Amino acid sequence: MVSEQRKSPENTVTHSMFNSAANFRPSAIRSAVKDVEGFNAKFAVLITNGVGTMACAYVFALIACISLPEVLVTAGVIPASDVPHFFKNQGLIILVAWVAQTFLQLVLLSIIIVGQRVQNLSAEARSEKTYHDAEEILNRLDVHTQGGLREVLDAIYALPGSPGEPAAAKG
Repeated sequence: MVSEQRKSPENTVTHSMFNSAANFRPSAIRSAVKDVEGFNAKFAVLITNGVGTMACAYVFALIACISLPEVLVTAGVIPASDVPHFFKNQGLIILVAWVAQTFLQLVLLSIIIVGQRVQNLSAEARSEKTYHDAEEILNRLDVHTQGGLREVLDAIYALPGSPGEPAAAKG
């Protein structure tokens, strides 16, 4: 059953979408930045798309793990002699704490929120344009009003030898 679910087109599309969302692809980031105008919007979209990747998650995990040995020593989980001196440097611990608590949480969070707002507005504009395009196409293909496909169908049914209008179209 599991192998059948993996082969279905819906799961393939979903897997592909999740995979592309998590991977760091500079071409996708460049494309997203081109969709918006203005320095602030471009910068926010750039940061949002760059931070929203697994590559960035790995970098953040490495930053967090830099201070882990000192935390384990302080908690008494491992002896200080088991940790290289570099990882016990107070300057490094303070720098990691500042990056994690101040920069990432305060600065990056607001940039990501702006980037998401910009991306949402861009997606809404594309969606509205698609809706209006589809509405225009449907108006031109409307079989129930004057003009459009109705006149073409009437002309076809009026041809000699035509089987006539189908019963479904008469109602």
